[in-house]
Amino acid sequence: MIALPEVETIRRDLDREVSGLRIKTVEVMDAGLARRLGGRKKLSARLEKAKITNVRRRGLYLILNLDTDDVLVAHLGTGGRLRRHANRDAVEPNTVMSMTFTKSGQLRLVDGAEDATLWLANAEKLVDAVPELEVMGIDPLDQPVPWRMFGERLLAQDAKLKAILTDDSVVVGLGEMYSDEILFAAGLRFDRLPSSLGPQEVRRLHRAMVETLHDAAKHRGATLADGHYVDVHGEPGGYEEYINVYKQAGKSGRPCPRCHRPIQSYRFRRRFTYYCEQCQI
Repeated sequence: MIALPEVETIRRDLDREVSGLRIKTVEVMDAGLARRLGGRKKLSARLEKAKITNVRRRGLYLILNLDTDDVLVAHLGTGGRLRRHANRDAVEPNTVMSMTFTKSGQLRLVDGAEDATLWLANAEKLVDAVPELEVMGIDPLDQPVPWRMFGERLLAQDAKLKAILTDDSVVVGLGEMYSDEILFAAGLRFDRLPSSLGPQEVRRLHRAMVETLHDAAKHRGATLADGHYVDVHGEPGGYEEYINVYKQAGKSGRPCPRCHRPIQSYRFRRRFTYYCEQCQI
């Protein structure tokens, strides 16, 4: 699972690790990806000798700015990994791209789930190349959003809270786990309608969202049992130790940290949501 805190962790690491490095060669191993990028020869011509100036993020999209007119955009999908490597390191299975720098090793994209992708675009035409960048909701890790503005966006929706929080056009990149954790922190059930919330409940939800995401980013994201997410050095995140409800239902799960009763699970929109029947109203 790769959500907003994990992608922000990768962005911070990449900005520190590869900003200022010049690209020596680029190798794309996946034929389909190579075609999407314009072909291997054109890709090499546009990227080789270019310098990465910085790495920024829009939602779950990582954007590598170059000292040319181009930008390289990466979306890691459900299990993609951007990893720093020494040139001599063995190449992992499912590696689809390897970028070698004139110094300081390589950056490799590993795509075990086969749903990560890259775009190479002119900086001024970025939204034309990746139109998804234009249709995004609130990004609590990028820019602070006042609770009243969040409340207006929330009250304009005609859906249950869990569906709203997992809608990237409302709030980007929360996913199943963080939406469950945010609702628990706010003390709100997943099936509440926005119209049922009072002002204090909206403020609680806003505060829970901001604090949960910033805390998760501070702990470098969460690496769950699936093991999909690791940082650019292959290290797991540390936030899973602070998870309260997500996948904690049943005998093997931890009880609610507030009331110590068992966590409940409910099948909602084809997936399970996790909550405390006592502490969330």
